[in-house]
Amino acid sequence: MDRQVHSFYVQRLLASRDKDVVRQDARETEAGVTPCDVIKDPYVLEFAGLSQDAKFRETELESALVSNMGNFMLELGKGFSFVGRQVRISHDAVTHHYIDLVFYNYILKCFVLIDLKTGTLSHGDIGQMDFYVRYYDGEIKREDDNPTIGIILCENKADIIVKYSVLSDNKNLFASKYMLYLPTEEELKAELLRERDRLETEKRLKAND
Repeated sequence: MDRQVHSFYVQRLLASRDKDVVRQDARETEAGVTPCDVIKDPYVLEFAGLSQDAKFRETELESALVSNMGNFMLELGKGFSFVGRQVRISHDAVTHHYIDLVFYNYILKCFVLIDLKTGTLSHGDIGQMDFYVRYYDGEIKREDDNPTIGIILCENKADIIVKYSVLSDNKNLFASKYMLYLPTEEELKAELLRERDRLETEKRLKAND
């Protein structure tokens, strides 16, 4: 609880959601929870013990999260169960792909796939996650499961990449930044304001369309 307060857990969650949805959800039960109610931006991973200024590989970030799985699941939020790391999917006898981290959320009743990126988000990253999610929906999830969620955890993301990709209209694909330290209140406010402005801009553009 102390960590969640100091990492501004609630503020980060609310900043990642449409405020009209927040008000509506407040009048509904937990059964009405949607992916947008769970996914945060940014995620704070200070427990991983990695330096913000040091260069490290995606495999090192993955190992740090797995080594601190309890803290990572607290940061992810309610209902997450760990399924595995480097989960292999194959579409023929010789072609294999590996998903960094796979979870199942018993509240959302769906698989949650996480891909880790130490650099800036790219179209290739989004296309890769889109493939993973579609594969899980077609081959892995059961009939009573909800659609699979894909989260790309990245160091940076450009608004133009988010705007002109499937992220803009796919409700089950998300790109969230991660921070390797507990931000100051001023830093977090600035980050949340940027995210709020982005969401409001997207909403106005969709309304104009």
